[in-house]
Formats: sequence, structure tokens, C-alpha cells
Amino acid sequence: MPSQEELFDAVDALLEGEPRLPSPAERARLREAAGVTQARLAAALKSTPQTVKNWENGRSEPRPPRLQAYLRLLDGWAERYPAPAASESTPESASAPAAVPKSFTGPAAKPAAPATAAAPNPVVKTPVEAARPSVTSRRPVKKGAPLAAVDPRFPHGPLVVLDGDGSAYGVDGIVLDCPVSSVPELVEWTLKESGLGTPRLNRNGKDSDPLVVLTAAAAVKLGLPERLEGHEQRRSLRLEDDHPVVKQVAKAKWKLTKRGFGPWARVYRPAQAGQRQCVQLAVLSWDALDARSWPGVAGMEPAEVARVLGTYAARVITPRGSTATSGLELMTALRPPTRAVKNETTGEWESAYNPGSLGSEPMDPAPPEAPTEHPVAQGWAGGFLDEEAYQWVRDPQLLSDEECLLPYAVGLDLNTAFLAASARLVVGLSAPDHFHRPAFNKKIPGSWLVDLSHIELDPRLPSPFTPSGQRPEGPAWYQTHTVAYAQELGYDVAPIEAYLRRETGAYLDPWHDRLKTAYLDTLADLGVTADLDDRQFLAAMEHHKNVDPGMAAVLAAIKATVKGGIGKLRERPQGRHYRDGERWPALERPTWRPDIRAAVISKARVNMHRKMANTAKATGQYPLGVLSDCVVYASPGPSPLDFMPYTTSGKPLPGAFRLGTTPGLAKVEGVQEMAWAVDLMEKGLNPARHIKGGDAVTDEGE
Repeated sequence: MPSQEELFDAVDALLEGEPRLPSPAERARLREAAGVTQARLAAALKSTPQTVKNWENGRSEPRPPRLQAYLRLLDGWAERYPAPAASESTPESASAPAAVPKSFTGPAAKPAAPATAAAPNPVVKTPVEAARPSVTSRRPVKKGAPLAAVDPRFPHGPLVVLDGDGSAYGVDGIVLDCPVSSVPELVEWTLKESGLGTPRLNRNGKDSDPLVVLTAAAAVKLGLPERLEGHEQRRSLRLEDDHPVVKQVAKAKWKLTKRGFGPWARVYRPAQAGQRQCVQLAVLSWDALDARSWPGVAGMEPAEVARVLGTYAARVITPRGSTATSGLELMTALRPPTRAVKNETTGEWESAYNPGSLGSEPMDPAPPEAPTEHPVAQGWAGGFLDEEAYQWVRDPQLLSDEECLLPYAVGLDLNTAFLAASARLVVGLSAPDHFHRPAFNKKIPGSWLVDLSHIELDPRLPSPFTPSGQRPEGPAWYQTHTVAYAQELGYDVAPIEAYLRRETGAYLDPWHDRLKTAYLDTLADLGVTADLDDRQFLAAMEHHKNVDPGMAAVLAAIKATVKGGIGKLRERPQGRHYRDGERWPALERPTWRPDIRAAVISKARVNMHRKMANTAKATGQYPLGVLSDCVVYASPGPSPLDFMPYTTSGKPLPGAFRLGTTPGLAKVEGVQEMAWAVDLMEKGLNPARHIKGGDAVTDEGE
């Protein structure tokens, strides 16, 4: 049994309580009064200047043994440099006893559970807002998306960026203390102590798993290599199965997905009692953030990386791979395949199909909708759907003398053209049915075998029926929007054959709405708002990327999410060992839907042609070249205002190109000399491909 003296010592320790530090503002005042820099203090305490800065900003608290040493130093300074009575700081315990700390230093810092039962996902004030310190950082972290309603289960947001010193940088300037030394410990900390995660985007969906992004220093500290090399393809980058970290994960009874431990690694255990146990890891030094989708982010400071990714998570989705993967995951998160339904007979809740979704089972396309290597396409000789974006250049012999004498070539780029095309787009939700000689109906999504080769259009415009812009040579397969446009132009269509879907719906509508809002909000952060007139818009777009490089990276990621997500709907097989006719992993996804991709691209291409045709009708101007969502025109001046059509009242001509922020409206892609464009066209090259950079090109570059 313990002695009376031991018990008294234990009771005395409880009476004394935990050592109390002065407020963050007082800590900074005392250090400055002593004439000590943050760097010098950090060196004395064997820490880092950033950690000291966090202590003085209230973003984190020191832990033993530094806590006792820091407290002793502050007590000594307090005796030498007492605060004036009028501005004397009080201990934090006296200022807001019920506030949740802004930082997280252990289990005791978790917010208390609600006293009474509440509805799912109650709206609460964020812990950050509840504990806002009385002083702000001298170098405050820039804000990203505002934190509105926060789920109390995830008080610290969707993600953190872990640095080598154990500091985990989160959203809104939060810095958590993450005292781990291995990947299994990190996973346990994330799930049990971090307070990270994101509530579901749809009531029938699932909460997003927490994301931990590792800097190079953090990766090395956890036993991972700083760089991951030695593989032929980036997508196959992964640790070998016998790597010590992979063994640690297995020994701790955690699992890795089939992709293994790569730049984006998912560590999980099978769900128990409906509760997921999964953490997403991303390693910055392994190129987890592709520079094309996240320009400059990998080289930013951890706090800025957290701001950028946190803004994307708040506006789009918590990243869980490439932007293409995130775009596809967003579709499922907004349109979950199943929902809970109560069985009227048993009274039990069961999983059932969620109307409007793509369901939970993969679906094979019709033969003409499949890529040639797909199993259903083997032996098929009836032709294939070729709904792709424009790659067209006008025959230089069709250039007029007046056009050649104009001084400039100006490129217009349509904002997120594929996103604009997905708005109110009706797609098939069920398997295709085969029809012979059906009557065309523009309201039914599907693929139609039609002969459009008889349609004669102005050769100064690309054909709307082929991605090359060349006139069709005979019957071919088209998506519904392409055939409907032929009708719109006044021509009769007589389908020979069709694969149509009976169940339909606007599957992509919530995806479009969320990404459109994210795009517009991020542009507004960069000073480009919807209330600007055309001249102000052009001026703002010239410098918007320099306003805030972090938000410019978010904008680039949103655009990459759109294009990549649509592309993933028809993901092709990977690897040199693949043989035609074999199934590949992407085919097992309900979201592998090449027909939906074809519908988006068809509508986008038709939209582009309609604008070009309306512009030509109103002004007599024809494009020099088109590449996907970029079109180039000859211009008397270096601005699109010099050639774009406007009404007599000064408003943009309805149906033609318009400048603006909304998806589908235009911005400047680039400006070059007209002689440069003519030279490219005479070589058979497309000025729309190079208008942005104006670089010298060769035939191989095309």
C-alpha cells in the first residue's frame, strides 16, 4: 500500500494544479521587454522560431519538458519587467474559462461533448472562433474559404500539413502538436486525437476521411524516403512491399489499398459498426501535388499549403488523390449510389438504390461508345463514337487579304467550358438498349448512327460534327447533342441505328453547381468579380494570379478538377502489359461512363460552334483556329474589345462570345502578331495551340 507521505504528495500536486502560462500577448511582451528574439529563445529551448511564434500567437502550447523551462523563464522576466497596471495581462484561465483552445495539445483539449442529444450534423461555432485570442499574429496567415458551420466531430477541419518538428498546420491558422514518430502512430493520432475530418456533402453519403500531408522533413522523420524514384510511370510510384514502413503498417494491423504506399496512400481498417477507420496521406516530396494542377504549392510553407488545400476542401472536396480523382469522387459524394430505406415488413433499415445516381454496380457501355480495347468492342465492326474537343485550323487559302493585313491575332478562352456544358445536362442512368431505325428525339441521351455528310456549311468554320472540323464522309456515331444541333441548323436527320437509355437524369447538376460556386468565389478572392464591366474584367484578369498565389493555385486546381473529372469517366488501361479485351480496374467503377463524357464534350463543342456561327453572322469574322475551348480571331487591336460584337446599346451580342467570370463566358488566352499566326497556319499548325506562349514550334510539336 502507498504510504501516507506518498498520498499527501499526490494530493498536494492536485491542489497545485497544472502550471499556468501567461496569455500569448504577455509572453510576447515579456520576451520583447527582455530584448530577446524569437530565434534566440527557440535556440535556448531547443525548439524552432516558428514554434515560439505559435506560442505567442496562441496557436499552440508548449509541452513538457519545454513547458516547465518556458514557464520558469517567463516568471523571471515577469519579476524584472512587470506590466503597467493599465495594460496588465491576465492569465488565460481568467479570460475565457470555457473557451476551446485554438491549438490541440492532447486529449484534454478536445471540446466537451454536447450535454443533450442533437440532430445529425448540428451547426456550431468553430473552436477557432470560440477561442479567438485578443492579439493577432504580426504576420497573420492569409485566410482561405470562411469556416461557417463546423461539425463538432471535426473541430480542426479537414486536413493538416505535418512538418518535421511535429507541428501540424491546419485551416484558419490552427497548429496542432503531433508527437509521433511512425506512420502507425500518425494514423492513430489522426483518428483518435486530431479532431480532423469533413462531414458528408449529401445526407446519403459518407464523411470524408481526414487528410495528413507530409513535408519532406516529416516523411523522413516517419521513416519514409525523401524522394520516391525508380519507376517508369508516375502512377506506379510506391514503396516496395518489404519496405520497413509498409511492414510497420501491417504489423499494427492496418491495411493499404491496392495502390500501395505511394504519393497518395490510404491507410485503413475494415469498418466496424458502420464506423470508418481511414486516413489519407499525401507526401509532398513525392509529387503528390502535380505542379500542373497545383502550381507552386509543393514549394510553399506548410501553413500556406494548409490554407490552399483547406480552401479547396471547403469549396470542392477534401483532396484524395489527383485533381482528376477528386473530381470523380466529388460526383459520387454529391450523388451517393445508395440510401437507407426502411423495410416495411421487417422494420429494419436497408441499403437501396439512390434515385438520380449511377448506382453501385458498374455498367458496360454500348459497343460504339467503348474504346477499342474494351471487352464489348472486341469483334465490333460498326464504328465508334468520336465525340472529342475541337482541334481545327482554317485552310490558309481561305484567309482574306483584309484579315492578313490586320495587326493582331487574339485568342479567347472559354471559362471551364466542360463545366458549363454539364449544366442541366440530361444523361443516361440505365444500361443502353439497341434500336433500329428509331425516330430521333433530342430529349433521349444516347448514341445515334446517322449520315450527316450531306450537310454543307461555310468552310471558314469548322464542321460541328467532327473534332477535326472536317466534313463527315458518311454515316457515323454521334451523341444526342450533336445530332440535335444538325436539326437546329435546319437539316433532317434519319438515324439508322441507336443505343439509347430509358432512365435519365441530370446526374452532374450538383457537381456543376458546387464547382461553379467554387470557381466564382476563388476568382472573387483574386479581385475578379461579376460586377466588373468588360474593361475592368480584362484589367483584373491581367494580374489576378499575382494577387494571391495561393488562391491562384486553388483556381488552377478547380479547373483541373473539372477537366480531369470528365476525363476519368473514360479512363483508359494503364501499363505496358495490358492486352486488348482484358478488363482494367477503372471498369469496376459505376462512374466509368464514356457515354456521359461524350455527352459533355459534344455539348461543349456544339456550344463553341454556335458562338462562332453567331459571331460570323453578325460581323463576318471567322476563326483562324480552334483548340478545345480556345478560339483565335484576327483583330485590328490587341484587345478582344476591338473585334467582339456588341449591340448599339453597348451590350454583348446575344449568342456570341461574351467576356465574364461565369463558366462558358470568355477571357483572353493570348495575343500575338497576325503574321505569326499566318506563318503557323501555312505550316499546317494551329495558332490556338500556341497563342498563349507564342513559342516557336515545329511540325513535331503539333
